[in-house]
Amino acid sequence: MITKPKAKKFRIRRSPLSVFGASDAHEAEAPVVLPPSVPRRDMNEPLFETLDDGFGPGKFATAAQGEITTAGEAAAEGEIDAIRGEGLTGRQLRTARRVAQRNGLPATSDFDAVRLLRRAGIDPFQRANMLELVVSDTQDKLPATTDDRDRLPQTVKPIAPPSTEIRAEDNRVRDIMRIQQDLARRRRRRMALLYARLAFFVLLPTALAGYYYYKIATPFYAVKAAFVINKSEGGASASPVASFLTGTQFASSQDSINAQAFLDSRDAMVRLDSEHGFKKLFSDPSIDPLQRLAPNATNEAAYRLYQRNVVVGYDPSEGIINLEVATPYPQKSVEFAKALIGYAEEQVDKMTLRMRDDQMKGAHDSYDDAEKKLEAANTKVVQLQQKYSVMSSDAEVSLVTSQIATLSAELDRDNLDLQQMMSAQTPTQARIDPLKQRISLITQQIADLRQKLTVNNGDGESLAAIQSQILAAQAEVQTRQLMLAQSLQALESARVTANEQTRYFSVGVQPVAPDEPTYPRAFENTIVAFLIFAGLYLMLSMTASILREQVSA
Repeated sequence: MITKPKAKKFRIRRSPLSVFGASDAHEAEAPVVLPPSVPRRDMNEPLFETLDDGFGPGKFATAAQGEITTAGEAAAEGEIDAIRGEGLTGRQLRTARRVAQRNGLPATSDFDAVRLLRRAGIDPFQRANMLELVVSDTQDKLPATTDDRDRLPQTVKPIAPPSTEIRAEDNRVRDIMRIQQDLARRRRRRMALLYARLAFFVLLPTALAGYYYYKIATPFYAVKAAFVINKSEGGASASPVASFLTGTQFASSQDSINAQAFLDSRDAMVRLDSEHGFKKLFSDPSIDPLQRLAPNATNEAAYRLYQRNVVVGYDPSEGIINLEVATPYPQKSVEFAKALIGYAEEQVDKMTLRMRDDQMKGAHDSYDDAEKKLEAANTKVVQLQQKYSVMSSDAEVSLVTSQIATLSAELDRDNLDLQQMMSAQTPTQARIDPLKQRISLITQQIADLRQKLTVNNGDGESLAAIQSQILAAQAEVQTRQLMLAQSLQALESARVTANEQTRYFSVGVQPVAPDEPTYPRAFENTIVAFLIFAGLYLMLSMTASILREQVSA
């Protein structure tokens, strides 16, 4: 059996600068740069030598000069054919060729480079490998060394110098690298400036604040107290809304707010200074300069310090007033707190006392006036009785009326007797005359009594006038008695209302001296200072950026 001869296959190796071609079909057309060691050939020289392929003495000589393809080469050919069938793009093939050159793999073509890389366990299309190629892209475009040239057969000799496109590509790569380096340098400079600004505007002030709070600030001892102002629940209120709010914190909210305003006022500070030496305490040289008060400080400066160290809060949901006093000495804090609580209690008592006095004063005045007028009316009745010697006008009238009735009865009886005597045939004149005289006297007496009732006599007023005066005086006495009773009832009502206006000052939490300083809270204050400086820096940076953008636009 005769084996079919096979000629040795040669692969044309492209220069590294020709990897920018479009496809494998156009690779032969791209110019190739020859190393200096490879001599150039004449353009008229034939590309291949003429070999005898007849059946002369050197029968099958040409075939004998070739080599038979081994199993490994056949397998490689199969793998390359499979890679061709994958439909890889020209860019992917060029990338694979460059990765193979970087890893020192003797690839004869782009497809052979893919095959060798996959055998070596390298993914030519991985992003990391592609980025590595960009860094040293200029080096990859340099001509191959003699060692790389000797690894692969060189069957086609380059005949043209590098084109202007390759030089332009090199220049573009160099420009890109220079731009990237400039951007990186600017980025590093900006980061350095940013760190410097942060250190100067944020970290340094924060460090100074922390040093002050930890090393310089004078420790302050704060005491807390809580008290409530209650309203009396005695008595019934006329208003349904007022009775509904009675006993709740809303019934005394105004008093609590007034007490809070008083404790926050300059009046409380001045009184505390005059009685307990507020300015003298905070002028102590042992206190740090930021919290110390000047020896000759004004009331306004002392009041600002008072507002920082005396905090008064009101809880409207519970009706409780919270008081916090901070001084460098715990006993002084307790002393100041108790003094302020006493001032607030006196202020509440003054307000309620004036309200009670105003309500009771009118009731007392009305009662006293009614009492005086009743006394005057009684005096007038007594004077009339003494003047006319009459105990009671009704009794006098009854007495006179009874006398007139008695005399009238006697007069009727004497008239009957006189008629009887006159009817006799021989009347006795001696008996008739006295009887007539008696009748005349009784008639005159009855007339006098009747005249006494209605007509004034020489001694004074008539009994009817006296009775009318006495009755008017007695009616006035009754009226004054009724008014006095009403005044007394109004006085009692005013007393009940005044009791309802009474405020009771109850201290729920007594001030107690602490055994550890409450302020300053060094860690919390340092964190707050950091946040404040960071926020200010952020605001200023944003403002500057916006202004810069507006100016550049």
